[in-house]
Amino acid sequence: MQFSSAEIAAWVGAFLWPLTRVAALVSVAPVFGSRALPRRVRLMVALALTWAILPLVPAMPVVDPLAPTGLLLVFQQVLIGLSMGFVLRLVFGALELGGHIIATQMGLTFANLVDPQSGGQSPLLSQFYTLLGTLIFLELNGHLLLIRLLVDSFATLPVAATGADRDLLWTLVNWASRTFAGGVLIALPAIASLLVVNLAFGVMTRAAPQLNIFAVGFPITLVLGLLIVLYNLPTLLHQLNGLFDEAFLSIGQLARGNG
Repeated sequence: MQFSSAEIAAWVGAFLWPLTRVAALVSVAPVFGSRALPRRVRLMVALALTWAILPLVPAMPVVDPLAPTGLLLVFQQVLIGLSMGFVLRLVFGALELGGHIIATQMGLTFANLVDPQSGGQSPLLSQFYTLLGTLIFLELNGHLLLIRLLVDSFATLPVAATGADRDLLWTLVNWASRTFAGGVLIALPAIASLLVVNLAFGVMTRAAPQLNIFAVGFPITLVLGLLIVLYNLPTLLHQLNGLFDEAFLSIGQLARGNG
């Protein structure tokens, strides 16, 4: 049996281009790209997803993977996959930011643990918000919706050298600013409440200078901060649901190739 170079390139490209986009998304997407998962497991997940969606994607262009056009296609697919996963990752970044701000106000910044999502250290409250967001993400079948948008992106944003443009980057920039605002809104109730507590401590210090405000204020601030976090959970769930909705809307805009 003899095979031409065009036939071999078509077979390789039919699997390589989808795999590149899927692997890039899996490497940064929440849950899929967690540092707690070994690299081999993430690679197996990318291969399994690629194999599962192959019957659903349109025909791939016949391009030599080692040619300049093939390398450009690889770059385009990596950029698209990273962009789609990075949008959702920014939602969890907003949760980490909100938890870090609240922990700073409560005096819990010394309680740092290794974050399984990023592999770095973050305050305990940030990890609590991240785990809560992960559970909500899985409960809402966000991972399945992300896979569905990934499959649809091959039809709306096909594999081509002009598959991504500057509008895609502007969508990411706009979404990054929105997630920063979301992180501040998550922490805003606790910031306002703890500010009132600190003002009360300031009045107490002026009224009774002999009072050791550090010995008395820290446990009170810590307890009140935890109570504020507890009573703020319904609002947090509402804000997180809105951030996920906007994130999937932004991913849909990326998949359609417009900002």
